[in-house]
Amino acid sequence: MTCHSAIQVRIPGDKTRLSEPVILKQETLGEVLNGDRLTSSLYELKFREEKSGAALCSKRFAPNEVAKLRDAIAQDFYFQMYYDDLPLWGFLGKVEGDYLGRGEKKHDKYYLFKHLQFNVLYDRDRVIAIRSFSDPKFVVDISEDLESNVEFTYSVFWNSTSELFETRMDKFSQAAFLPISQKIHWLSFLNSISVLVLLIGLLSLLFIRHLKNDIRRSSSGDEEENKDVGWKLIQSNVFRCPRNMSLLCAILGTGTQLLILVCILFALAFLGFLCPYNRGATFTSLVIGYTLTSVISGYTASSFHCQFMENGWEKSVRLAGMLYTVPLLVTGSILNTVAITYGATSALPYGTIILIVSISTLVNIPFLMLGGVLGHRFRSEFQPPSAVKRQPREIPLQNWYRRKPYQMFLGGLVPFSAAVLELHQFYGSLWGFKIYTSPGILFLTLVILILVTASVSIILTYIQLSGEDHEWWWRSVLCGGCFGVFMFGYGVIFYLRSNMKGFLQTSFYLGFNALFCYAFFLILGTLSFFASWTFVRRIYRSVKSE
Repeated sequence: MTCHSAIQVRIPGDKTRLSEPVILKQETLGEVLNGDRLTSSLYELKFREEKSGAALCSKRFAPNEVAKLRDAIAQDFYFQMYYDDLPLWGFLGKVEGDYLGRGEKKHDKYYLFKHLQFNVLYDRDRVIAIRSFSDPKFVVDISEDLESNVEFTYSVFWNSTSELFETRMDKFSQAAFLPISQKIHWLSFLNSISVLVLLIGLLSLLFIRHLKNDIRRSSSGDEEENKDVGWKLIQSNVFRCPRNMSLLCAILGTGTQLLILVCILFALAFLGFLCPYNRGATFTSLVIGYTLTSVISGYTASSFHCQFMENGWEKSVRLAGMLYTVPLLVTGSILNTVAITYGATSALPYGTIILIVSISTLVNIPFLMLGGVLGHRFRSEFQPPSAVKRQPREIPLQNWYRRKPYQMFLGGLVPFSAAVLELHQFYGSLWGFKIYTSPGILFLTLVILILVTASVSIILTYIQLSGEDHEWWWRSVLCGGCFGVFMFGYGVIFYLRSNMKGFLQTSFYLGFNALFCYAFFLILGTLSFFASWTFVRRIYRSVKSE
């Protein structure tokens, strides 16, 4: 039986039993990145061997240690153990308040649990379930900073069950199907569907019909009608390469890579590899998936760059390799330094740091360059529907709703409103140490988010082109990526409303949340650009064919 604790408190023992060496479990890369440091416990649970009131150990607590335990109980600290890969949890103690009349509280009493009962279910020679129960009858009052000697005991009871071994993990997913949880998820899904239907209806009934009228007027030969079609007047400038083309290609490469990585994680979750009880599997999958998909990043950045210019694709590939990796490593190094300072288990050992650097150097970079070479080798030159003029056309003064800040705000707000309810559930699971067991609804929300972002991008691009503004390339990226800004702002609100405090928790929350939102900025910015890119090519080729 192994014991895992999110917060480890070193308590030296008085008797021989606590002086036994602690056996550390050999952990995977994902478990180390997750902050898990599994060790053997003193509980002895032999198959079908019952115990009642067995002595575990004796411990004499000094006054300062009593104060630490009392603070831990007040903050609802809990332990987590694993037996035959089955997780079980329990609290360290309880708080009871003495009240005067009229609901006035006098003072709190703090009690430490000193007896733990294990109830184990088995079927033939297989363990099916295990639960821990802290008996409230066996407690020690630690309300005062006084030295206390505590005898810890435990009991083990075995009972047979007809439940199958293959379905013993299903109970951990039942929380997602509780009436309240299920109702919240379905409300989130219906909210997303409503926003999507509204946008698609707006796109089909208004813009597509209006766009066909524009194309029909532009091909009629009537100069009086033709001059009103604003987007038609900039067809010789709309395909002009923007400034910082290499950076744009790098964003497209990195965003595509991260999107493929997210799809791989969902596929593994649906196949059952990323289960709540599979410790560290998510982080392991992230490291391996990010490394292997770097070839996609290099290929996308190089191939898109080579559509417009043959030379300089190497710079786009290098930037694609740095765009997310460098912020990730810098933020990780800062947070790891903070964790080392506080002595937290989330601090990475030097061996793990060397392993990550080796993976980045020996695998990630070669895969990235391989993708770049393949993108350059199988490049295809882009042929614009009309010749691009040497001098860019002057952009007229725009109305307020066509300007970049307003379009960015709208481009982030609408997709955010479609995903905010499910985002709240996801944040509660991610930072509230709850088990998230609804990957299907989360995946549907992601699909709806992608469709909403693409629809909004097309609408905003059409509005921009109608104002004779041909600089749509970077704006489409920023409008789609602005969802990440809204997401980070919501993360700050979520933190302020939570019980998290202290520099360690604040730095880890803001650091990882910033990386998470930055990834969505790149993903949705890439999707927004490709949606606008497809739309622009389609309408101007339609003009040429007319």
